[in-house]
Amino acid sequence: MSQGFLMSEGVLMSSPNVVVYTGPTISRDEVLSVMPQARVRPPVARGDLLAETWNPDDTAVIIDGYYRERLSVGHKEILWLLDEGVHVIGAASMGALRAAELSPYGMSGAGTVFDMYATGQVDGDDEVAVVHGPAERGYPAGTVALVNIRYGCREGARTGLIPAAAGERIVRAAKALPFMRRTWRELEAAVDSGDRDHLGTLERLIGTGEWDVKRLDAMAALRAVGEGRGERSADWAADTALTGITHYEALKRRSRREYAPGRWMTDLDVVNAGRLFGDDYPRLHEEALTGLLTDFAAAEGLGLEAYARAGLGVAEPAALPPVLASWLTETELAALPVAEQLRLVMVRVWPVWQSEDWRPVVLERVRESGHWHEWSEIVARADEAAERTRGRLAVPPPEICAKIFLRHWRRKGTSAEVELARRGFTGMQELGNTVRRFFALDVQNARAAERRADE
Repeated sequence: MSQGFLMSEGVLMSSPNVVVYTGPTISRDEVLSVMPQARVRPPVARGDLLAETWNPDDTAVIIDGYYRERLSVGHKEILWLLDEGVHVIGAASMGALRAAELSPYGMSGAGTVFDMYATGQVDGDDEVAVVHGPAERGYPAGTVALVNIRYGCREGARTGLIPAAAGERIVRAAKALPFMRRTWRELEAAVDSGDRDHLGTLERLIGTGEWDVKRLDAMAALRAVGEGRGERSADWAADTALTGITHYEALKRRSRREYAPGRWMTDLDVVNAGRLFGDDYPRLHEEALTGLLTDFAAAEGLGLEAYARAGLGVAEPAALPPVLASWLTETELAALPVAEQLRLVMVRVWPVWQSEDWRPVVLERVRESGHWHEWSEIVARADEAAERTRGRLAVPPPEICAKIFLRHWRRKGTSAEVELARRGFTGMQELGNTVRRFFALDVQNARAAERRADE
């Protein structure tokens, strides 16, 4: 899945600049050995890209980046560079993570680590994180990256140097440790005694660079840029790519209002109240997104079923494969014709394939419904409950809030993933973040229901 990239050729112009952000993954000398003309910068952090002077057809290669000591590089910074005509390439570490997130918008990714993020094999920042020393010492790594351990165990199984079962145990042990404690000494203490020889093999071959996938990816990305190999990323439009980021924030700012002294609400807060508590919300959500799909299909001269089949890769007249059928309830699978099933799947996997922000359309539909006042009142009651219980009720982290709240949607023949998708949530993290404002109200409602049941 690695995307290609191509350096633009200037006619009677100076060569485009290449700026490489790196630290513990590869050294400055290693960068210059491949690209002598490159400008080498420290690991990237928030604001660093905007501080650089860029011209169209310049290239930013992001390898390493901060995310604890300093704020991590922002998505909007990268999107801004892309809109300025700068080629932005990510590999190996923070670069691979950001490339997987922003590849739909024109950022290029290279290498195995990028593929691991892009395909969902890994998803945590800690997979590439390492503790490292200061710049004056060349950013020496004090811990080992989890992606290197994964890659090494995979290569060990492929070559017969590490049994696959031993590799799985080593990866589990490493994953259980915080990234700042993933030293070879702590890993040795964490794994089974029978796996320590295999851990030694892993340490040796990562140390020689043979299984250091972060370094391999970084060097391969630099060579590709230097040789001008591959194709440029697809063109993109800033208005499209920034949808859901700047537009979302602007929508919040424009609709923010003080509904009571010291209490503020946005239109999107009202929508969120409906998403969480409104029995009618899934219908409104489905109708709004179906309308968008119908418009997209018409723009391409297709009917909705043909458009859905093309988008999902389901050939005529085939039924849904299991991976797509999992987005439907048992009743929908049993009762709906295939065309309707395809439509529903397209609506529910919206964030996976479609960058168009659905929130403005859903917001208009909610305003036109009879629920606006009702769901606005839920926001107000949630704020009142939070104020009343301040200091007496601890709001759990998002992942716990999400697990607790899912009890409202538990019913036979469906799944948590389907119920989240019916309300436009991309996952448990988003649900949990949304629930936190309403957590005290949810607890209050649950206690009131218990009292009524006891009467």
